[in-house]
Amino acid sequence: MLNISHNQLNKKVTLEGYGAFEKAFKSRHFRIFNKLLLIFGIIAILILFLPWTQNVTGKGFVTTLTPDQRPQTIQSPIPGRIEKWYVREGDYVKKGDTILFISEIKNEYLDPKLVERTKAQRDAKSRSVQSYHGKITALGTQISALKQERELKLQQSKNKLIVSRLKVKSDSIDLQAARTNMMIAERQFNRTQTLQKEGLKAVTDVEGKRLKLQETQAKLISQENKLLSSRNSVINAQIEISRIEASYADKIAKASSDRFTAESSQFEAEAEVSKLDNASANYEIRNALYYITAPQNGYINKALRAGLGETFKEGEKLVGIMPANYDLAVETYVNPIDLPLIHPGENVRIQFDGWPAIFFRGWPNASFGTYAGKIVAIETFISENGKFRVLIAPDKDEETWPKGVRVGSGAFTIALLENVPIWYEIWRQFNGFPPNYYTPDNEQQTKAKTKK
Repeated sequence: MLNISHNQLNKKVTLEGYGAFEKAFKSRHFRIFNKLLLIFGIIAILILFLPWTQNVTGKGFVTTLTPDQRPQTIQSPIPGRIEKWYVREGDYVKKGDTILFISEIKNEYLDPKLVERTKAQRDAKSRSVQSYHGKITALGTQISALKQERELKLQQSKNKLIVSRLKVKSDSIDLQAARTNMMIAERQFNRTQTLQKEGLKAVTDVEGKRLKLQETQAKLISQENKLLSSRNSVINAQIEISRIEASYADKIAKASSDRFTAESSQFEAEAEVSKLDNASANYEIRNALYYITAPQNGYINKALRAGLGETFKEGEKLVGIMPANYDLAVETYVNPIDLPLIHPGENVRIQFDGWPAIFFRGWPNASFGTYAGKIVAIETFISENGKFRVLIAPDKDEETWPKGVRVGSGAFTIALLENVPIWYEIWRQFNGFPPNYYTPDNEQQTKAKTKK
């Protein structure tokens, strides 16, 4: 049997005549088998020349087309303590509906009448501003009165100066007349004295002339005193003018200084009023923040901070909400090597998790259970998972996406590329080459128009 013996039975024993031998060694079986092999070979060769759609696959999940339609969390801009819930998980809320009420935990805001007291302080400061304004007006009036009084005093002193100068001129003329009279009297006295010595005049005449000479000398001295007094009056008038100017300049400067001080105090009071006004407005807005409201229509997903009396910091997540109205999209990720093959506006087939589908990767038209989409955005920076994010929107010209799809469910995406023969795709996969690089027709047309 194993042909290890020199006594070979197959040469001594024949199997012809046995039914099993006839069934097993019929030549007709070999001919049929060869025909089947030939047929399968021809079919395989034909299949190799069938078209195959190259594609780029990705794994992602369902999201929304715009950021404001995606699930979000509601935070509190201020720290506080939960006092009352107005909703339950799964409730539908409209924009502005109250979700929960919180209370204050910071010491500087615990006063229940904080807004009223701040407004009272603001009103008091406002009255202080009015008082400073009145003081400034009064000081301005005082300065005007001082300037007017100074002008009158100066005019009066200038008039005195003019009178004194005229008096000096008059006294100067009188002095000159007195000197002339004294010269005449002296000449007459000398002439009379000479005539008396010659015996032509009596002694009484000489004594009369001497008396008259002495009188004119006295008048001259008196007139000189008057002239000096008039000149002193001129000097005194000039000094009085300088004194008035200095005195009123000091008074006006002091009043102006008081006015500037009042203006500075008014500006400080106005600044305090603005601060208090700002503080009261902030307190009113802060009081409105005690009621956490819904930013848009939607459904309450989950309460992230439960219970009553629980405290939290500003910016902490309190509750999650899902918008009621949204446009579905698929967020998928592709490898960096496949990124040059992805272009906005290209067709994509999507298979949603939980929805039955029969999919042939190379023949999307023969698939069942997949839905059409178009690429609307491609991320320009790599994500944390080492891939590039691609956003896909529904294709309005194809079948609508199923209504039961929820945001966050998984999705398998297939971006459709060029059609190539199957033998080329097998050769590419065998060598590990990427799909063919190509530029969409619309981009080629755009580049051609730009060159023209």
